[in-house]
Amino acid sequence: MSGRIVVLGAGAAPGVPSLSLGWGNCDQKNPKNIRTRTSTYVEIGGVSFLIDTDPNLREQLIANNIRRIDAVLYTHSHADHLHGIDDLREINRISRQSLDIYAGKETMKAIKNRFNYLIASPGHDKNVVRTPSLIPHVVKGNRPFYVKGVKIVPIKLLQHCQECLGYVFNDGEYVHVADFKRIAESAFKTVVRRPKLLMMPLTTPFGQIQHAGLDEVLGYIERFNPQKAVLNHLASESDYEEISSALPENVCVGYDGMNVTLD
Repeated sequence: MSGRIVVLGAGAAPGVPSLSLGWGNCDQKNPKNIRTRTSTYVEIGGVSFLIDTDPNLREQLIANNIRRIDAVLYTHSHADHLHGIDDLREINRISRQSLDIYAGKETMKAIKNRFNYLIASPGHDKNVVRTPSLIPHVVKGNRPFYVKGVKIVPIKLLQHCQECLGYVFNDGEYVHVADFKRIAESAFKTVVRRPKLLMMPLTTPFGQIQHAGLDEVLGYIERFNPQKAVLNHLASESDYEEISSALPENVCVGYDGMNVTLD
């Protein structure tokens, strides 16, 4: 299937520049080092998805002229991946329809606890003019589900202090990995074709207790063996040019507004 991926935001939780560290190791003269928080737009076979709703979502959707979404997939409930969820009310208003959201059990519980007013009431899932309207669907690791004919398999991402999922589209056409320290072995069994594109997070090049470093990320990219891989979720320790110079030919550093075509 044809499609495209848009890196709406390429930054980790503090963004770049951050309040505490400023530009850190990043060259402030390079606009690709200006990073809002991480969300990703995915369009495959005419079906459109958001992966996560970061706090900068409104500006990102306007900047990229994105007004239609068929479904939202959540990786986990950290604020930098979730707390732009209120902006989905505008998607409801544009489409005049409810919007399906998908998440693991613990992530969905957090969404309902923090943002209960957004969840569609039973029998009122089309009342979207004045009331926001999200329809929740709980998903499980390695259990496929379908959205308008697109097959999606959640994969388990481990040691990130809470439940976290990645997503494999159409058996590997596009693979999206969010925050992790390790990736479950079962994830690789869900990828039965060589990925056209793999999205991987790199918060800092040296890694942290709950985040893989550059060597670990490159090792997993080699295992997935994609045609192309893009790094996102970068903090101020990760300068665009410096990280780029350490990457193999089929791997690049993502930046806000980056578009990648799936041929």
